[in-house]
Amino acid sequence: MSGGTAKRGAELPDFLRHLSDERQLSANTVVAYGHDLDDLETFVTEYLGRSDWGWSDVDRLVIRAFLGWCRKGGRSRRSVARKLSAVRTFFRFLHREERIAANPARAVRAPRSEKHLPGHLSEVDVRAVFSAAAGRSQENTLSGARDLVILELLYGSGLRLSELHALDCNAIDTRRRLVRVRGKGDKERIVPVTPSAVRALERYEPRRDEVARRATRSPEGALLLNRLGGRLSRRSIQEAVRRCLARAAMDAGLSAHALRHSFATHLLENGADLLAVKELLGHVSLTTTRIYTHTTRERLLRVYREAHPRTS
Repeated sequence: MSGGTAKRGAELPDFLRHLSDERQLSANTVVAYGHDLDDLETFVTEYLGRSDWGWSDVDRLVIRAFLGWCRKGGRSRRSVARKLSAVRTFFRFLHREERIAANPARAVRAPRSEKHLPGHLSEVDVRAVFSAAAGRSQENTLSGARDLVILELLYGSGLRLSELHALDCNAIDTRRRLVRVRGKGDKERIVPVTPSAVRALERYEPRRDEVARRATRSPEGALLLNRLGGRLSRRSIQEAVRRCLARAAMDAGLSAHALRHSFATHLLENGADLLAVKELLGHVSLTTTRIYTHTTRERLLRVYREAHPRTS
């Protein structure tokens, strides 16, 4: 340790005031920083076995021990990484203000982030969802016909929520069964549209046109309209997907993005080439697409364990 003897004083209150007044961070963020640094203070007191320590007594090894203590306490890697960020910002402030001789947090690495497999539906679940949505679309209401279009484009073409929200009618070529979308970084890509999506679009078109004709300020060309003729919001698209999942007796806490995840997972499970799936999803890096191979690998291992006579 650095051997400093200065006791703790106003450093922490001054730091929180700096976050609030000078950096203009939100009250919730400042409170979160305070909680994280309170945890550090509690740990260091326990670790050093005395209460009269100063911030200059905290070195790189103490901070690393603090991160380990957080992990043993059941904190996720993401939570630990957030605490380290708070500690780094605090010690950077102390060093800049010349309250400590060096910044001990500078060389401490954050824990590797956890890879969360994306939530997705099974093929059986997908069939149930589409069966319920198709039945409701037969009622020829705006919401019923529109909900089926939403499902068909999210799952059938793997669109992002933002891409579907921004989609205009002229971006879809129903004859060639293609849709032109603008993804992240304003990059354009062309993806296929399923025959069932074309049928859903044909059923939806008259309902959409009725609303567009009545609307006084309808967004020109927007595919998904609300009942007043405005472009359907992202939140409303999310709610439509949740409604469809609920009608299929599902309660998996899945969002609209789960349909895109299901699109990729089912393609790979059925033998699609990884590079092709990357292009369909509009990923810049193949590494992003590879997360779906973990899902399919888990399924293969499960099938192997259940089916092979030597695994029991």
